[in-house]
Amino acid sequence: MFQTTRRRLALWYTTVTAVLLLLFATGVYLYVRSTLIERVDDTLKHVVEVVERSLVIQPTAASAIPYQVNIEASFRNNSDTVEDDHIDLEWFDANGKLLWSTLSEPLDIPLHSHHAGKTVELEANQFLRQVTEKVQLGRQVLGYLRVSHPWFEVTKPIRQLIFELSLGTLAMILSTAAIGWFLSGLAMKPVRDSYQHLKQFTADASHELRNPIAMIQTNVQVALADPDLESPLQRRQLKVVERLTQRLGRLVNDLLFLARADSGMLQLEWQTVPLDALLMEVIEEQQSVAVDKGIALSLHIVGNPANVPALSEDVFTLQGDWNQLARLFTNLVSNALQYTTIATDKPGEASVQVELQQLEYPSNLKVRNRQSLLQVQVQDTGIGIAESTLPQIFERFYRVDPARTHNLETGSGLGLAIAKAIVENHHGQIEIQSILHQGTTVSVTLPTSELGGRC
Repeated sequence: MFQTTRRRLALWYTTVTAVLLLLFATGVYLYVRSTLIERVDDTLKHVVEVVERSLVIQPTAASAIPYQVNIEASFRNNSDTVEDDHIDLEWFDANGKLLWSTLSEPLDIPLHSHHAGKTVELEANQFLRQVTEKVQLGRQVLGYLRVSHPWFEVTKPIRQLIFELSLGTLAMILSTAAIGWFLSGLAMKPVRDSYQHLKQFTADASHELRNPIAMIQTNVQVALADPDLESPLQRRQLKVVERLTQRLGRLVNDLLFLARADSGMLQLEWQTVPLDALLMEVIEEQQSVAVDKGIALSLHIVGNPANVPALSEDVFTLQGDWNQLARLFTNLVSNALQYTTIATDKPGEASVQVELQQLEYPSNLKVRNRQSLLQVQVQDTGIGIAESTLPQIFERFYRVDPARTHNLETGSGLGLAIAKAIVENHHGQIEIQSILHQGTTVSVTLPTSELGGRC
C-alpha cells in the first residue's frame, strides 16, 4: 500500500516537472528561433540598403526610360562582400527579367516583392530566406533586388539547440524522478511508522484482551452452573454478561486476525483442500441455525463445463488453508442466514443456496499445468443491499444499516473485511451483487493451485 502511494507521489512529481520543463524548453526554442530569424532578416535588409545605396544610376537617351542602372559598375564591388556572408544577390529589370546574379544557376522562383523576410522552398527540401526590394527613382521602377540566405544557416544552431534542450530536459526528468522517489519516501516514512505502530498496537491490544475476556467468560459460566444460584434476575444478568463476553471475544479475535493479515504475520498452512467436503461441513454446522429460523439452507454442486477437462477424481480440490477457508464460508453463510431472517416475514419463502462449480477457462487467462478456477456462490433471499453502499461493503466496521449498530445479534462489521482478506491471501476474488429487498449473491472465485496457475 505504501509502496503504491510512494510510486504515485514520485510519478506526480516527475510528471509535473516534465510538463513544466517541456513548456520551458518549448518557450526557449520558439524565442531563440524567432530571434535567429529576425537577425537573418535584419542582415538581409541591411544588405539591401547597402547595395541600394551603391547602385550607379545613369540617364538614358530614351524618353520612355529616362534612367537605368549600370549593372557592371553597381555590382562589381558587392559580389565579393556578400559571398563571405553566404548571401546571394539577384538583380531583375522592371519587367522581372533576371539581369545579374551571384548564383551559379538561376533560381526557379517567381519574383514577388516582399520587403519582410520570407522562406521559400527549392528542390530536394532546400530552403532559402529571402528579401525582395523594389528599387525606383521617383515614379520610375529601375528594377528589383532580391537577397537570399541559405536556411540551413538558421536551422543549424536551432537543431543544436533542440538537441541540447532535449538532453537537458531528459536529464532533469530523470533527476526529478530519482529525487521525487527519495522525497516521497521521506514523506511516507512518518505515515508508515504511524501505521505500523497502530497495527502493532491493535495486535498487542487484541492479544492482551483475549486472556481477561476468557477469564470473565469462564467465571460467568461457573456462576451459571452454581446450583445455589436461585435468583432469576441474577441468572438473566449473567446470561447477558456471557453473551456480551462472547461477542467481545469474537471482536478481539477478528481484530487480531486483521492486524496479523495487515502486518504480514498471518501464515497460511497450505494443504490439499476438498472444497466440496469443506462446504458440506459448513452447511452441516449452520443447518441447525437455519432450521431454527425457518430458512431452507442447501448446497448444490454443479458438474464440469463441457470445455473444462477433469483434472482428476477430485475436481473440486484446491491448495489452501482449511481453517481459513472454513472461516470464510462460515462467515458468508452465517451472514446470509442472519439477514435473510431479518428480511423474511413469510414462512417457507426464506432460502440460502450455496453453489459450487468449476469455471470455464477465461479467454484472457493463461493457464499453467491445466489448472482451473472454482467458484462458490452464496445466494440469499434477504433484505439486499442498496447499490450506493456496495463500494463500502468490505470496509471495516461498516454496516449497511446504522440503526442496527447496537443490536446484539448483528456482527461487528468485520466479517466481510475478514472474508476479503482470506480470499486475497488465496489469490482469489470476491464480488457481491445485490438487489434491495430481493436478495444478495456473494461470489468467491479461487484458483486450484497456490499461485493461481497464472503465467
